Amino acid sequence: MAYDRIAFMDRSASHRKTALILVGFVLLLISCNMGTSDTGPPTLAPLRRPTPLATRGYAEARPVIRPEIGLTPAAPSEDLMKQLLEKVESDRLMSHIRSLQDLRTRHISSSQTSANEGIGAARRYINDQFEIFRAASGGRFYTFEVGFYAYATPDERSPQYNIVGAIGGTELNAGAVIVGAHYDSIGTPRDSGAAYAPGANDNGSGVAAVLELARIMSASQYKATIMFVLFSAEEIQRQGSIAFAQWIHDDDVDVIGMINLDTIGNIHDFVGNREDRYLRVYSAGPNDNSPSRRLAREANFLSHNYDLAIGLQVMDAVDRENRYGDHQSFSDLGYPAMRFINAFEEKRNADPTDTIEFIEPDYLRRSTQAALALVTALADGPRPPANVALRERDGGKKELVWEPVDDATEYIIALRPAGSLIYADQLPISETKVVWAGFSDYAGIAIAARDSRGLLGPLSHEIIPR
Repeated sequence: MAYDRIAFMDRSASHRKTALILVGFVLLLISCNMGTSDTGPPTLAPLRRPTPLATRGYAEARPVIRPEIGLTPAAPSEDLMKQLLEKVESDRLMSHIRSLQDLRTRHISSSQTSANEGIGAARRYINDQFEIFRAASGGRFYTFEVGFYAYATPDERSPQYNIVGAIGGTELNAGAVIVGAHYDSIGTPRDSGAAYAPGANDNGSGVAAVLELARIMSASQYKATIMFVLFSAEEIQRQGSIAFAQWIHDDDVDVIGMINLDTIGNIHDFVGNREDRYLRVYSAGPNDNSPSRRLAREANFLSHNYDLAIGLQVMDAVDRENRYGDHQSFSDLGYPAMRFINAFEEKRNADPTDTIEFIEPDYLRRSTQAALALVTALADGPRPPANVALRERDGGKKELVWEPVDDATEYIIALRPAGSLIYADQLPISETKVVWAGFSDYAGIAIAARDSRGLLGPLSHEIIPR
């Protein structure tokens, strides 16, 4: 199926929007350099144990002691991240969901022109929010739209829009972080633009989270470019994100990671059980060498080290069985991408009872905080160590070495046991090398740097001990 990029706007607006698109993508190509650090003795600390295969339950961290090195748990980052996460407001999140639900439906075949109903009204609501953030940012936050055609039925072709806010990165070659959510909804029958489709959790919750991240983050600048994207037509075979991901791919954008927030505000299952301690994280395999799976376990690693108020449980699948999400449009093109979703699911797709009464505000707030922490770490934490190598040493030991990173006060070596979905152990160290016999016990090793602000950045490329 071909997806045409189209403007759908008057001539003067088209010039203005085109200029913003060009500015946005010039900014996308801005952003990562490396530097030096201090030295110190190595210590070993625990991370979470391997994620259980069951979808229920939560894996807590357990101590893992290596007597020849010792045990010193790494402290969570200090005030900077804590202060940032406290800016997330439940009332704002719920207000966005209420406003979207009140539009009655956001089906792609619903009204494009009504002021108070349909997908056109949802698009204008999101654009209005972005314009508020742009005005408050002092010119650092840019907004634009990417048009495409979508098909609700084989004989129906309708204009749709992906809505984008962007903050240009400050460092060369630091790439871009994309956080997105779909804003369309669907009812029964699925091809009806008139059926009631409130879509509070699926996916008003994700839209609310992306808008809250954009509000908070638009006040600052970051090393990497950040893009906040609201997709249309996800409910119709994710046509919006397919079009957008291809657009990104055609422009050869370096994507550090794509985080898809889809259905993140409900804590119950179909029989009344509740689970509010974690989110599920879905990503494309295979486990050992998929960029998306590496991103998912990086999210688990960062959430542990930032001591977030919600856990991130890595799942061994790209999504739930026979389901899909917008992250797949990116991983299908080779980009690292993952989906956050409730631990349990109560509301079915196309359910007219998917209303705001079933959203748990504190769970949604903590889910949004997790996304905010990860986007911040990926976009503005110290850059990942480069030229990581593992060398043979006498006595069966191996030496792990890497280049120093600017402003790094500590490094954390993440260690993944064979068969584990996550980094189960970690080794905090202030040097840029360590000799240890224990490296051979692991199937994957990666390194992150922590800077003087307390920010822990993204992990290096994972190496496999031989």
